[in-house]
Amino acid sequence: MKRRASSPSINYSASPLLASKTPVWRSKLIVAVLALAFAGLGARAAYVQVIGNDFFQRQGEVRFARTLELPANRGRILDRNGLILASSVVAQSIWAIPEDVDKADPSLKQLAKLLEMPYSTLRKRLADEDKTFVWVKRQVDEPIAKEIAALGIKGIYQRREYKRQYPEGEASAHVVGFTNVEDRGQEGVELAFNKQLSGRNGSRRVIKDRLGRVVEDVRDVVPPVDGPDLQLSIDSKVQYFAYQKLREAVEKNKARAGSVVVLDAQSGEVLALANYPSFNPNKRTNLTGEQLRNRVLTDSFEPGSTMKPFTIMLALEKGLVTPTTQIQTAPGRISIGRNTISDSHPHGVLTVNEIIQKSSNVGTVKLAMQMSPREMWETFAQAGFGQKPQIHFPGAVSGRLRPYKTWRPIEQATMSYGYGLSASLFQLAQAYTIFARDGELIPVSLVKNEAPATGVRVFSAKNALAVRKMLEMATGPGGTAPKAQTMGYSVGGKTGTAHKIEGKGYAANKYRSWFVGLAPVDAPRIVVAVMVDEPSAGQYFGGLVAAPVFSETVQQTLRILGVQPDMTVKPQIVTEAVEESF
Repeated sequence: MKRRASSPSINYSASPLLASKTPVWRSKLIVAVLALAFAGLGARAAYVQVIGNDFFQRQGEVRFARTLELPANRGRILDRNGLILASSVVAQSIWAIPEDVDKADPSLKQLAKLLEMPYSTLRKRLADEDKTFVWVKRQVDEPIAKEIAALGIKGIYQRREYKRQYPEGEASAHVVGFTNVEDRGQEGVELAFNKQLSGRNGSRRVIKDRLGRVVEDVRDVVPPVDGPDLQLSIDSKVQYFAYQKLREAVEKNKARAGSVVVLDAQSGEVLALANYPSFNPNKRTNLTGEQLRNRVLTDSFEPGSTMKPFTIMLALEKGLVTPTTQIQTAPGRISIGRNTISDSHPHGVLTVNEIIQKSSNVGTVKLAMQMSPREMWETFAQAGFGQKPQIHFPGAVSGRLRPYKTWRPIEQATMSYGYGLSASLFQLAQAYTIFARDGELIPVSLVKNEAPATGVRVFSAKNALAVRKMLEMATGPGGTAPKAQTMGYSVGGKTGTAHKIEGKGYAANKYRSWFVGLAPVDAPRIVVAVMVDEPSAGQYFGGLVAAPVFSETVQQTLRILGVQPDMTVKPQIVTEAVEESF
């Protein structure tokens, strides 16, 4: 057998590649590069962990750490007797991570139904550009929130918040106001005392995963500080009754709107402040300006004959007349320059008492023209006209009282009976505290006061009492407002009826009717002012439209306050003749 030839042996050590010499600089370069790389890594590690640690810590927190706000419970609003006018209840707000929600999940239709929103609207919100957070609906009632949680939809979460509730509804809406979805005051007391009621929110710093779940707390929880309760001067019973009677009057007289305010003449507290039309602060959809306007404070108008007592008071103070001084008002009109001022019908000779009782324009003007414009202006200004009421409430207007130097004779004459200046119903009510408090103008408050108010003297007590008796005559037989009479209590007040300004003149068939008065006459406890805007059912005089609201409000309020009747109530038995057959 022939043997295969053995392969030749290879001498690797003799390879010319190994035989070539490697340059020293190359090995040094490699070592240097490796050393620099390790040095760079070390420097970077030092920068990340020591020098730039704060920056990278912040970047990590931005991605995973969250500060959860712990909302404070907004303070309650209470009436003077401790009854709740506004309070907060727990309400869950629904939010979502859109990118985590399965848009084909059939439970989404049930979710839309529970939230009372169209399914298309829900899908649109879940298609928001922000893929990590979107509000689905704020402040959902607790039972609904539980049903939503039971659906178990991935990417749908809940956050605890507070929702404001208003138990008195429409009756006290213009006093209490309301908050927005962020629990910030928007109207009324909620706005005026927003900072005080809000309290201070707490916080919780946590680490969250990408699904929004809390992994751990990274610092101590800062607890929220709840807002303190606020007790108003409002009496919810008086408020409700005044609102109901006002609404009935507006509807009966087919009027555009109405307002009523009740003041405590001893403390200066506002016992009631109502407007109609009103709104339900618990359901604020499709609201209009007509509903939201707090007319008691925001609307100013020419006060008409309700200004006559101030003009008469000034004449008494100057000693020009006494209550029994006789003034000739025949033939029922008076000319000032080229203008003529008339009474509703001729009265002839009237005493100063009767000028108020009969509401004579001519008699009032004759007294006014014996005084200077400056004296009249100072009297009106001291009574608060032309000045913003000092009350902590948004929207209160100052009205209009022009400087006396610009008054022409005809303007001085018309201002004496309430034309040519403007005031709010609230200003009128406060001004009439002068008659109720024996010549003192008292400050007013929406917050409960424990002590009687200290007033500023405007007129003497003697003349204030004299005018108060005139106001009582105006509500008695032969006066302009017998419908203001109240069973069991003596009352006094003044009617007002004025054409509404429209464009550059006065509307022929549009009126404002009001009545401002006090009770009981000998020791006044309350001042009540009523205004009805544009009555259109045939009657428009203040004594026929506004005075009945005054009467019913006074009677109910004094009973609630526990004021004893000062007049004997005579029982009236109505009998019918019945024919008898034998």
